[in-house]
Amino acid sequence: MAQLTAEMLEEMKATGIIAFATASKDGTPNVVPVGMIFQGEDGNIWLIDNYLNKTLKNLKENPKAAFYIWSRDFKESYQIKGTVTIENSGADYEKAVAFAHSKKETYPAKNLIKMKVEDIFYVTPGDHAGDKL
Repeated sequence: MAQLTAEMLEEMKATGIIAFATASKDGTPNVVPVGMIFQGEDGNIWLIDNYLNKTLKNLKENPKAAFYIWSRDFKESYQIKGTVTIENSGADYEKAVAFAHSKKETYPAKNLIKMKVEDIFYVTPGDHAGDKL
């Protein structure tokens, strides 16, 4: 399993909104802006599903997903790929709901999407663009 560094996680948090990509079973792509994405206590990337209708449908058909970490001030940029599981009960889900409600009580927090990071690639322009870490 690939691991995000502390610097990557800090930049992910500082960016605020992350582009999260999925594809349906037939390969139709979908990308959405997500704000509630962070590393969970279990080391996986946690994404709270408040309004992810197409994304959730895609993940049920095809559990592969990707996102990137990028900003103008960050010296490197990365594409992160992995496989997700979806939870809507249990202790981790309850933690996700509490986190969402701490941001805004009316967020529905319908599901906790856990992404096991499998691959990290450089996407910064230059000779190492596309290289796997």
